[in-house]
Amino acid sequence: MYKKCFKRLLDIMFSVILMPIVGLSILILGPLIYLEDRGSVFYKAKRRGYKGNVFEMLKFRSMKMNAPDIRNADNSTFNSPDDTRVTKIGKVLRKTSIDELPQVINILKGDMSFIGPRPDTADKQLQDLSSVQIQRLEVRPGLTGYSQAFFRNSIDTKTRLKYDAEYARKVSLRMDLVIFIKTIDTVLRRKNVYKNSGSGE
Repeated sequence: MYKKCFKRLLDIMFSVILMPIVGLSILILGPLIYLEDRGSVFYKAKRRGYKGNVFEMLKFRSMKMNAPDIRNADNSTFNSPDDTRVTKIGKVLRKTSIDELPQVINILKGDMSFIGPRPDTADKQLQDLSSVQIQRLEVRPGLTGYSQAFFRNSIDTKTRLKYDAEYARKVSLRMDLVIFIKTIDTVLRRKNVYKNSGSGE
């Protein structure tokens, strides 16, 4: 009941409540992002979501325009405190996770949820995905999730996918509350922001 109905109702309710904050952040941060290099305010990324549907995930742009997509050995996005692709305002947005705030719009639209596995890229066809990757598509991708809350960028892709699939099987209100509280702690303490080798947008 929670997974199929109540979870979505909570997403709608809280995203509507947060929309004025999202709008205000766009008004304040939008000009700062644009003025640094005269680029677009938002970064739009093709991501695979619920039931395999592809959507455009929104973020405040934190990298220079047309920055190259650098990947780690496990195909996760490179992340480093001295990444030269990141703008000055982008460094602040990333450290505080404010760059993720526009995803509240994705949540309201139904592309995402507040809690769920972080959405993966859509560069593979559905038939090419592993059983673990398919399992995680049984819930909407989240603004934050179990792996993001407890490990952020400190674990490899294979481990993250395993935790994501387990979350998709066991999702509950209690689990979502634990993840929400842990996320606040992780963000405030800025834990595991960077991988040892390094996030893209």
